[in-house]
Amino acid sequence: MKLGRNEPCWCGSHKKYKQCHLSFDEKLITLERNNKEIPTRVMIKNEEQIRLIKESAAINTAVLNEVEKQIRVGMTTEEINQIVSDFTLSKEAVCAPFGYQGYPKSVCTSINDQICHGIPDESIILKEGDIVNVDVSTIYHGYYSDASRMFCIGKISEEAQKLVDVTKECLQLGIKAVKPWGHLGDIGATIEEHARNHGYSVVEEFVGHGVGIEFHEDPMVPHYGVKDTGMILVPGMIFTIEPMINQGKADLFIDSKNKWTAYTKDGSLSAQWEHMILVTEYGVEILSY
Repeated sequence: MKLGRNEPCWCGSHKKYKQCHLSFDEKLITLERNNKEIPTRVMIKNEEQIRLIKESAAINTAVLNEVEKQIRVGMTTEEINQIVSDFTLSKEAVCAPFGYQGYPKSVCTSINDQICHGIPDESIILKEGDIVNVDVSTIYHGYYSDASRMFCIGKISEEAQKLVDVTKECLQLGIKAVKPWGHLGDIGATIEEHARNHGYSVVEEFVGHGVGIEFHEDPMVPHYGVKDTGMILVPGMIFTIEPMINQGKADLFIDSKNKWTAYTKDGSLSAQWEHMILVTEYGVEILSY
């Protein structure tokens, strides 16, 4: 339905349409007429939503900081789960993974050849030389946030360190590729190029995603692709970029027992870093990291 210039804007800001998203919508209409894929209004967060999502994101980052303070050789992944659960609860927030589609824990802890969705367990003990991804997601007053970090346990091998470092570079370059009114495909193309230049492969089965109102929203954000293609990125969009980079081939399999944990098929190491970002008028703001 077409809004009048003096009617309340569709975004919920309570401003008049002409003072809020009128020129924004006119730009999108022009792009769509030129056969560009544009985001739906649901993907565009208003000022109040962004403020509340940022509160959740701040807690999410604090949880990861707490894990970083405590993680060590000899710790079980169940202890990491307890740290995340206790700290999140202390902030009057909720661990988003717990119970999500039946997931049994409050965090994902993926070690070495585990690509993602490793389930914490008191029998899994961190050893010298391990690399582990800790993936934290938080709900605060109904708003979602999501980020993950790689942790190196004790002294790790040079090849493991290179994978961890290059994967972080992939994330950083992917974020730099985000431009207001640019293309979604630029993100994946940039990540894929950097990974392949170092002889690594990019996992295609798992992607970044919109987040904030729900745990997983549109758009989906592949970590591979072609520049100057895909959806137009506009101010107000919030999503994760979370490349999963394999030392060997990209092929994977899912644990047949727990139905969650993804492993590299060839047993090679895998690494992942994840940030949650907001597209602004001027570039990007990292919300959780």
